[in-house]
Amino acid sequence: MCSLPVPREPLRRVAVTGGTHGNEMSGVYLARHWLQAPAELQRLSFSTVPVLANPAATAACRRYVDDDLNRTFTSSFLNSRPTPDDPYEVTRARELNQLLGPKASGQAFDFVLDLHNTTANMGTCLIAKSSHEVFAMHLCHHLQLQYPELSCQVFLYQQSGEESYNLDSLAKNGLALELDPQPQGVTLVATVLDFIELFNQGTAFPAFEMEAYRPVGVVDFPRTDAGNLAGTVHTQLQVGVDFPTLIGKPSFPPPPGHRALISGEPA
Repeated sequence: MCSLPVPREPLRRVAVTGGTHGNEMSGVYLARHWLQAPAELQRLSFSTVPVLANPAATAACRRYVDDDLNRTFTSSFLNSRPTPDDPYEVTRARELNQLLGPKASGQAFDFVLDLHNTTANMGTCLIAKSSHEVFAMHLCHHLQLQYPELSCQVFLYQQSGEESYNLDSLAKNGLALELDPQPQGVTLVATVLDFIELFNQGTAFPAFEMEAYRPVGVVDFPRTDAGNLAGTVHTQLQVGVDFPTLIGKPSFPPPPGHRALISGEPA
């Protein structure tokens, strides 16, 4: 990854969003907390706004009401003509686009940090659009250096030629965090904001190399002829996620006399 240029345009407007998925309570808790105590997010060189992204799903303690909000920030949804029958999340995506965007415009927020958590055994995961996002990649590298004990893994979600669809894509720069417990999440968010402060002060960030992962395929669960699940994730994959060593490992506990192995080459 190339070094960050100096001099450079500082980031002035930042948003921290939580509850994009209404039942992911780490982000919900933190967004609600910072809405009551926004001063904790402020730094000298920029302002930060906390946002509860999907209040209706949060109130229902559901991932979403009608559709996954974190898949609705594409031009086809954001720019389509509103109708009374629109799914709730499409309407909410347009509202967030007005608040944090408009997407791909000069008026958009400089940075959005979107907070998530998951039941998947992936630890602390940093989710960026692609390796071409220079600021986000330097931020990921900074977090890895600050917290080596967390083994923060970087996941690049955007496929080649695909339009970005996540909430943080509304801003000029963005990152999503899959958080571990709340105290650790608070520390990570504070470090992200401190990094932006260093960036705005003109701190030099040299070139580096880092490991990151991108999607190359999908492995579905074994299913019966009726489409019902016929397996669970194998216990060997429950201890921790070490992507390069997964090839050839059993992926699902077998029905009698059968087991499925992970195949492919490290990318």
